[in-house]
Amino acid sequence: MALPYTHHYDLSFSALNLKKFDSSHLQPICCLRCNSSVSSSPFTEKQSLQRYQRDQWVYNNNNQQWPSLSCGDEAASCSVPADSDSIRLNDITLQLPELRKLLQVLKHKRESCGGQVPKNGLGDVFLVGTGPGDPDLLTLKAVKVIQKADLLLYDRLVSNAVLDLVGPDARLLYVGKTAGYHSRTQQEEIHELLLSFAEAGATVVRLKGGDPLVFGRGGEEMDFLQQQGIQVKVIPGITAASGISAELGIPLTHRGIANSVRFLTGHSRKGGTDPLFVAENAADPDSTLVVYMGLSTLPSLAQKLIHHGLPPDTPATAVERGTTPQQRMVFAELKDLADKIKTAELVSPTLIIIGKVVALSPFWPQSLTEASRLVEV
Repeated sequence: MALPYTHHYDLSFSALNLKKFDSSHLQPICCLRCNSSVSSSPFTEKQSLQRYQRDQWVYNNNNQQWPSLSCGDEAASCSVPADSDSIRLNDITLQLPELRKLLQVLKHKRESCGGQVPKNGLGDVFLVGTGPGDPDLLTLKAVKVIQKADLLLYDRLVSNAVLDLVGPDARLLYVGKTAGYHSRTQQEEIHELLLSFAEAGATVVRLKGGDPLVFGRGGEEMDFLQQQGIQVKVIPGITAASGISAELGIPLTHRGIANSVRFLTGHSRKGGTDPLFVAENAADPDSTLVVYMGLSTLPSLAQKLIHHGLPPDTPATAVERGTTPQQRMVFAELKDLADKIKTAELVSPTLIIIGKVVALSPFWPQSLTEASRLVEV
């Protein structure tokens, strides 16, 4: 049964009163402009047409206006220039009335269900990993939770194909982060949303690309909610390292070639251009390195790894949008990988794998010869 929008409430929820806004001076968020270069993206890119089609409900307040969409092709993806703080706050202001209304509707729905209301009045919160993009890589448990959710908060790296599995009665809200653009991107705001809906008795699902506890900030959200007395259930997903390496036929470990694997992040907590201070300890020829979010810092990382002893001819690969139909990849020796990425114009999300095991992939240019040599060694 669809959520009943026949009730009218005039209530405020402190957790969602993020700031006192004066909406009289705010303009509609933007007029979206088509950009054919991202039309084939499997993910929710910036302020895409797909995102506003999913989230339209949240702009339904009679006194507000959701963004106008001016695209000739409904299947096309759209983008806008990098968002400013004023646009982000405007976006939040337009969403708050419907979010408050939905909170009360969900609370009323739970109270009307008699024995189904939890004893403590709190709803269920799930952190769900959706894998690297291919919906066939979802776990059965993830699908079941996604289909029974009242509200799903999703980010940029949850693929469109995964979102197509959401139940018809659920409400979707985009909380994605993209370099140079922010919607509801402050982590504190995401925490407050999760808390508010859980306190209203809703079943809330936080969808995260890959695995929620591998460079997904799932631990921060879980810790915040648990401190507020909200129990969080985590449903793991296939992290990009596993899913993409399998897609390319790269064993992350292999007897006699790589006896360990190490996951690195290309982003520091407060930004910056060189967060990869671990290169000295990571330059192990007998280990496989997997770098998440490392496009911008790869040139620096490669130099540091080579400086600390990793051979310049170490096989490496960069994979854009791995496991999706839009997957693109480049293979090169470590010393040449950054140039190959630049030439191919790979964009985020791109995963980087460095190590001798990369040469075992059937896509490696000299795969047969190199694989035989490695196994013999």
